[in-house]
Amino acid sequence: MSLPISFEFFPTKTPEGAARHAKVRQELYARRPEFCSVTYGAGGSTQSGTFGMVADIQKEGVSAASHFSCVGATRGKVRAELDELKSMGVKRLVALRGDLPSGYGLGGEFHYASDLIAFIREEFGDWFHIEAAAYPEVHPQAKSPEADLKAFAVKVRAGADSAITQYFYNADAYWRFVEAVRAMGLDVPVVPGIMPIISSTQLMRFSDACGAEIPRWIRLRLQAFGDDSASIREFGLDVVTRLCDQLRSQGVPGLHFYTMNQSVATLQICDRLGL
Repeated sequence: MSLPISFEFFPTKTPEGAARHAKVRQELYARRPEFCSVTYGAGGSTQSGTFGMVADIQKEGVSAASHFSCVGATRGKVRAELDELKSMGVKRLVALRGDLPSGYGLGGEFHYASDLIAFIREEFGDWFHIEAAAYPEVHPQAKSPEADLKAFAVKVRAGADSAITQYFYNADAYWRFVEAVRAMGLDVPVVPGIMPIISSTQLMRFSDACGAEIPRWIRLRLQAFGDDSASIREFGLDVVTRLCDQLRSQGVPGLHFYTMNQSVATLQICDRLGL
């Protein structure tokens, strides 16, 4: 059964890293992704690296989506950067509020992702397919689940075409979110974000930072493996493959893999799913 898939990368920092990642990309391209996205650091701190990798992906014949954050930015700066992406032939954006580097005040002319989305639509019409972020387990800075849903609705009504979720390991959380979104009269596709489990310490660190919930049974199993990295990877492969299979059987519009710039775990999951 065919299912659209996409992959997320982050900009590399060294020539060696870039060469290594070029190989990873080629391995993943064999799965014919709908697009590959590239993250954008706090306050645009990785912008040149992001745009450079986006350009490479485009040249390699794959549709690239640039993450694009707006906090602390001016309308003029955002317009110029979007013009640059348009000139590169980029047709898809992941529009985010983003985080400021520590020590910076809020500033700028955009305070929310919805402000950025509305600006993109106003300035560029339908040139860009705009992805918004969604949080099935509630954004860590949201005042309440209701407030988080309302913020998502504002992004969609501002012009977002579809959404990609924060990663999760509880399919019920995803379906509850989708049900709530549909109840608000919003019919945009909501694509689940999938995080392969490669390292338990890395997963715990990321999840604590972004508010993604790790179910207690998964935490306990990971802790029981201690430093046995092979068992952690095999367990993670089973857990994430089952999650993807469950989501697919219930009719998700696609799967978006957070690859962590590695190919092995994502390819193994795709193999098990027949993707």
